Amino acid sequence: MTAILPNRSGTDFAVLSRQIRAAGLLRRRRISYSVRILATVSFYAATWWAFVMVGDSWYQTIVAAVLGIAFTQVAFLGHDGGHQQVARTKRNNDLLGLITGDLLVGLCYGWWVDEHTRHHANPNQEGRDPDIGESVITFTDKQAHARSGRVERFIAAHQAWLFFPLLTLEGINLHVQSVDWLRRTRIRRYRRTELVLLTVHVLAYLAVVLLVLSPVKALCFVAIQQAVWGVYMGCSFAPNHKGMPTLGPDETLDFLRRQVVTSRNIRGGRFTDLLLGGLNYQVEHHLFPNMPRGNLRKAQPIVQAHCRDLAVPYTETGLFRSYAIALGHLHAVGAPLRARTARRAVTVG
Repeated sequence: MTAILPNRSGTDFAVLSRQIRAAGLLRRRRISYSVRILATVSFYAATWWAFVMVGDSWYQTIVAAVLGIAFTQVAFLGHDGGHQQVARTKRNNDLLGLITGDLLVGLCYGWWVDEHTRHHANPNQEGRDPDIGESVITFTDKQAHARSGRVERFIAAHQAWLFFPLLTLEGINLHVQSVDWLRRTRIRRYRRTELVLLTVHVLAYLAVVLLVLSPVKALCFVAIQQAVWGVYMGCSFAPNHKGMPTLGPDETLDFLRRQVVTSRNIRGGRFTDLLLGGLNYQVEHHLFPNMPRGNLRKAQPIVQAHCRDLAVPYTETGLFRSYAIALGHLHAVGAPLRARTARRAVTVG
């Protein structure tokens, strides 16, 4: 699905930007973020304290699930730091990203910034947005047609049904991609620091788990914790763009339209804001990536009014409806492969 909208000059975004700046919505919120960081890190630390207190017990399966949630909330802080939302200086924002990403959850901050920056520059654009690039899941018809192996074709054909089960492996995948990126990257900034922090994370994580739990319980704990983290991360990011218009490799739109028509907001109150780490305001976030999370709700009516005046489609749905749309898109992409399999079955029969 391709978005075709008239291109205008960049002044459309400039007008909106002036309104946002006049409202003071790009100013740092140091007190708000200090409270948020303290609360999130305390939640993370309290979960590990509970892990030690519970001891070698199968009740640790509950702690594992809670820790998966804590990992995601900490990762949201790293996301904010990567977008320079928190502190006034890049050094302090990067420090937050390194601690929350590499040390606390084992996610390479440099890799994430590299991937996410390219995504923000080219949302839902084939060949340019890494979030719809080659992976286990196919996001475009071209990718589906390119599937050659039997297992690859099966996954692509039934990916809507397999999407949530596959997310249970996303936590492990994030660790693997982090290490792989550090191994092959030519970007040297923070590379040694990240290698040290990631190593400390892995060794400390495994040491604590194996010191408290028997091997079988430890394996179950790690599997549950990583699965919950993967599913929570995937469920937080999937509603934002999946099933929204995609742009061809050479298709161009001005900045405002490119960001708005490819993004989807999720309706909800303060709990939704907390649950999704502010990603429920995806349109506003893509237009102003460095806007502090707490200001996105305030920016929404300004952005909505501006888009309405320009007749630019502004999409907002409920959370579960967004999943239905995303899964519907994945199901449609896999349809040709299912049809091909059905034809072969009829021929063989």
